[in-house]
Amino acid sequence: MRLVFMGTPEIAKTCLQAIYEAGHEIIGVYTKQDTPKNRGMKLTMSPVKEFALAHDLPVFQPKTFKDEAVLSELRALKPALLVVVAYGKILPQAVLDIPEKGAINMHASILPELRGAGPVQWSILNHCKETGVTAMYLSAGMDEGDIIEIRKTPIDPMETGAELMERIAVIAAGLACDTIAAIEAGTAARTPQEHDKATYAPMLSKDMSPIDWSEPVRYVIDHVRGLIPWPVATAELGGKKFKIFRVEDTGKKTEKAPGTLLALTKQGLEVACGGGVAVIRELQAEGGKRMPAADYFRGHPIAL
Repeated sequence: MRLVFMGTPEIAKTCLQAIYEAGHEIIGVYTKQDTPKNRGMKLTMSPVKEFALAHDLPVFQPKTFKDEAVLSELRALKPALLVVVAYGKILPQAVLDIPEKGAINMHASILPELRGAGPVQWSILNHCKETGVTAMYLSAGMDEGDIIEIRKTPIDPMETGAELMERIAVIAAGLACDTIAAIEAGTAARTPQEHDKATYAPMLSKDMSPIDWSEPVRYVIDHVRGLIPWPVATAELGGKKFKIFRVEDTGKKTEKAPGTLLALTKQGLEVACGGGVAVIRELQAEGGKRMPAADYFRGHPIAL
């Protein structure tokens, strides 16, 4: 079956690789345009583009699908199916109408929960016990299409957003291959979503970074986990701003005001939360490197 793949980040590359290795006919790969990164602002290819070029797959990077020439280019490929994973662009109905067997998407949540751009991170930020990947048909509405299959996975209590994303990518890759096979065989299910049960996972922003120490310890931990690898949680400690990479629950109770620095131990810096005590295990000072909090504060004493 002639496939066009659309995706951009690492999770999409993992899926593309699995589809390629499964022997499916990939006639084109669409990905977002190269973006300037780092201090030199050098144009950088997406992981999907890197894989496609390395395996001689045709790459397309249109700015928009509102251009008739772009639509004509896609029609000329004559795809039977579009496979979309974290492309980063909204596909208009004119695109969805092109493939004979429609367009499918691997969405990293248990739909209709957590529609939107950041489902993996928000599953942690929302204190979920499990998440998953939904194979769905694309429609004009954001993540509103009919469901083909859902594969669930538990979330480890200390798993970060980056770690969970790696696991989700593997699940999505397997599901993508199986879904393509089911569509080819004519056995793919099609179940409408319960739209009244929808929740949303908007894009993350740096405004979310500051830790609210008045929250329970578990919520503070989830805040830190969910914002890795970006934008990363932050806190002001002793008048200095830090990125916070790992926080744990000491199991202790306190009546001190939230945010009060309580003690420096071998484990790290203890901070009062909403009734409990958290310990900051890993952090990064501005201009410094990520390191154990206990090691940092041994060399940079902090007033308690």
